[in-house]
Amino acid sequence: MKTYTTKGAQPESQIGSALDSLAHTIHGRRSAGEASYTYRLLTGDLDTLLKKLVEEAHETTLAAKDVATLDAVAAENPAAVTDEARSAEVDHLRYEAGDVVYHLMVLLERCGISLDEFAAELNSRMTDDEIALREGVVMLKPEHINRGHHEEK
Repeated sequence: MKTYTTKGAQPESQIGSALDSLAHTIHGRRSAGEASYTYRLLTGDLDTLLKKLVEEAHETTLAAKDVATLDAVAAENPAAVTDEARSAEVDHLRYEAGDVVYHLMVLLERCGISLDEFAAELNSRMTDDEIALREGVVMLKPEHINRGHHEEK
């Protein structure tokens, strides 16, 4: 297992807690000043942030391809790929995915989209039956659901 938990009460959702904490930190960086990388992304040229987000997404796809390549080699010859080699590639994929999430969250903060609003967007993509399995689900009001600026004709 690659993870451990610190002392204290565990949150109901580790990912939810991590994203909440990161969103709070990013929001706080709005007043951090030029020495802060996040501040510069929040207040500087938008294209700089967008290019970084695309770069990190691309690096994530390359890391995923590296994992898939190792898996294909291992399928043909299991002895050719060590657990350590695959683990290192998976670790790299996880790292790059973290960069994508961080830069996406900076973009959301910059554009004034809260984590709850983003969660509502994700929830709006579920079926009514899937939503019914959970309680207290945040949802977008119908007039705010926008699928790529396309208008129905």
